Amino acid sequence: MLTRNCLSLLLWVLFDGGLLTPLQPQPPQTLATEPRENVIHLPGRRPHFQRVKRGWVWNQFFVLEEYMGSEPQYVGKLHSDLDKGEGTVKYTLSGDGAGTVFTIDETTGDIHAIRSLDREEKPFYTLRAQAVDIETRKPLEPESEFIIKVQDINDNEPKFLDGPYVASVPEMSPVGAYVLQVKATDADDPTYGSSARVVYSILQGQPYFSIDPKTGIIRTALPNMDREVKEQYQVLIQAKDMGGQLGGLAGTTVVNITLTDVNDNPPRFPKSIFHLKVPESSPIGSAIGRIRAVDPDFGQNAEIEYNIVPGDGGNLFDISTDEDTQEGVIKLKKPLDFETKKAYTFKVEASNLHLDHRFQSAGPFKDTATVKISVLDVDEPPVFSKPLYTMEVYEDTPVGTIIGAVTAQDLDVGSSAVRYFIDWKSDGDSYFTIDGTEGTIATNELLDRESTAQYNFSIIASKVSNPLLTSKVNILINVLDVNEFPPEISVPYETAVCENAKPGQIIQIVSAADRDLSPTGQQFSFRLSPEAAIKPNFTVRDFRNNTAGIETRRNGYSRRQQELYFLPVVIEDSSYPVQSSTNTMTIRVCRCDSDGTILSCNVEAIFLPVGLSTGALIAILLCVVILLAIVVLYVALRRQKKKDTLMTSKEDIRDNVIHYDDEGGGEEDTQAFDIGALRNPKVIEDNKIRRDIKPDSLCLPRQRQPVEDHTDIRDFINQRLQENDVDPTAPPYDSLATYAYEGNGSVAESLSSIDSVTTEADQDYDYLTDWGPRFKVLADMFGEEESYNSDKGT
Repeated sequence: MLTRNCLSLLLWVLFDGGLLTPLQPQPPQTLATEPRENVIHLPGRRPHFQRVKRGWVWNQFFVLEEYMGSEPQYVGKLHSDLDKGEGTVKYTLSGDGAGTVFTIDETTGDIHAIRSLDREEKPFYTLRAQAVDIETRKPLEPESEFIIKVQDINDNEPKFLDGPYVASVPEMSPVGAYVLQVKATDADDPTYGSSARVVYSILQGQPYFSIDPKTGIIRTALPNMDREVKEQYQVLIQAKDMGGQLGGLAGTTVVNITLTDVNDNPPRFPKSIFHLKVPESSPIGSAIGRIRAVDPDFGQNAEIEYNIVPGDGGNLFDISTDEDTQEGVIKLKKPLDFETKKAYTFKVEASNLHLDHRFQSAGPFKDTATVKISVLDVDEPPVFSKPLYTMEVYEDTPVGTIIGAVTAQDLDVGSSAVRYFIDWKSDGDSYFTIDGTEGTIATNELLDRESTAQYNFSIIASKVSNPLLTSKVNILINVLDVNEFPPEISVPYETAVCENAKPGQIIQIVSAADRDLSPTGQQFSFRLSPEAAIKPNFTVRDFRNNTAGIETRRNGYSRRQQELYFLPVVIEDSSYPVQSSTNTMTIRVCRCDSDGTILSCNVEAIFLPVGLSTGALIAILLCVVILLAIVVLYVALRRQKKKDTLMTSKEDIRDNVIHYDDEGGGEEDTQAFDIGALRNPKVIEDNKIRRDIKPDSLCLPRQRQPVEDHTDIRDFINQRLQENDVDPTAPPYDSLATYAYEGNGSVAESLSSIDSVTTEADQDYDYLTDWGPRFKVLADMFGEEESYNSDKGT
């Protein structure tokens, strides 16, 4: 080992020119046993040559991994030329693992590894070394960087990281068909020795499969491996390092290989003849049996298609494939009858849907089998001779009249008698009856075509030997018409004629309707009744096509003379017995224009001017109503204006009753009119001279008689009226003085506060002063009255 380390050191020195090149960008250091020249590159300066001494001596570059010795593993030795062996130089170590993995002798410079190393965990360590003066503690030489590499040993076996593996290959594949490639990984150093060189081999799975020792590709080793023989294979693969040599480490994995199916097998029937038994009563479309061909293939390669080979009875049956079981399901296409045919034989072919052309040379991929079907006899219900019976009967046919018959037979071997009866659900009203033995149908009630023209009900037939076996058939009975209703005029029953109509003019075409239904169609005739044929105003013209026209016989008609005409029309039908009816038509005389267009047919229109339309009349009436409304409104306003007397002069005073137009100040207006003077007649009135006229002479104020306290207001008012009448200063114009008084006899009594003098003494109005300034006027008014009453009492 020492010889190999020394050889490595020599190669390193020769390759690097005797210099230790640091891994990090630092200045190169001189490391040699003898002084030599070295090129130093200083940052930012032009390189120049400098002669220096080599200060380091390397003894070892590698350290073995997984070292298990009892002593620390020696790595190498550091030495400086400045170290004279006097103990004045101290060696220091720093970097990866310094102190924990690697240690240095400060005096001798020997480096040791103090624990076992794993290359797969860390392949190399970068360290820095320096020689320091032990006394001054100054570096004797610049710090230098070096690398210690961990030398690999074969301590890891190959591993299949993706195992176990699953693969597939088609069956019947040729030799060498690709299956799968496996890969093993070795954690050892692939650049050093053969520790990571892996070789593959098969430990289990031969002779079916083989593997390439270098690439790990698995291929088939045998031809025509059949999935139907063996489907699953388990192959054990080994990977060994050291190139497979003795002593190498190995790892294994399992590869599960499945042979996938190909269509290499045709379907085969397990037997050549299939026997089936089918009751004759089986419904159409029902499955009557199943057959199966066996195909050992899988999936879509085993899908089978079944077909009936044309032949005996093949048109009565059909076959389809059940998707889940791959069975052939035979179904009935037509009804079976044991009495007609008791057995059927045909062939069925089974073939694959998905063919593989590589295997068609082995033979046809289909097989054929025979199917024999036996029809079983079943006790069946009677069978009617017709699927539907249609009968006819005249209305009003006597009860009990036979109108038809039905027939049903038992077709089974040893036929039984049949009984008939009506299904009460379809003929609830029992209009018909049936003979239980003969099957004859008769009427049970009188029939009316105009009420019901057709009857539809069911007849049930059952076997006497087995009443539970029944069959049903529909009966359709049409009721034929008998001429019993007279014809009538179709609408309209009313028409119109113009006043200016001419003789021979057709004013209306009428037709007839008959509730009877004739098989050949009805023919109607029209004529006037005998009483109307004498001096007729109108006549009837028969057009011989079931219509007639109303024809005028006069030259013009007058609404003033006659507004309505009634025309009796006789209508006869052509059936037997002949039916007829008299229908009265109403003809109204109308005013028309020159083209015959009707303008008006109302009686009131006779008295209207010619040419005045209804719209014009409505407009005239509307104008009259508006004028009347204006007149009524004007009169009402005039009356209201007369009732209101407006006193325009603000200075006009009639005693204590004043009328003025200006608004007051409301409840807060303390300068408003004081009504206390009216309530207190003893107040001295000032002499107020009229300002609207100029007096001729100065008149002294009139002395008015005082009014007693309890004088009636009526007397007071009369006194004031007399004074005004004799007043010489009265104005020369009319003046109206109004005094409202209801009198003592009023039911509602007086609403004026003037008449409440007798009761005011009992009331206290001091609370009005507490209501605020809005009630100050009332408080002063009633407060003055209280002070007046108190003065009078004293």
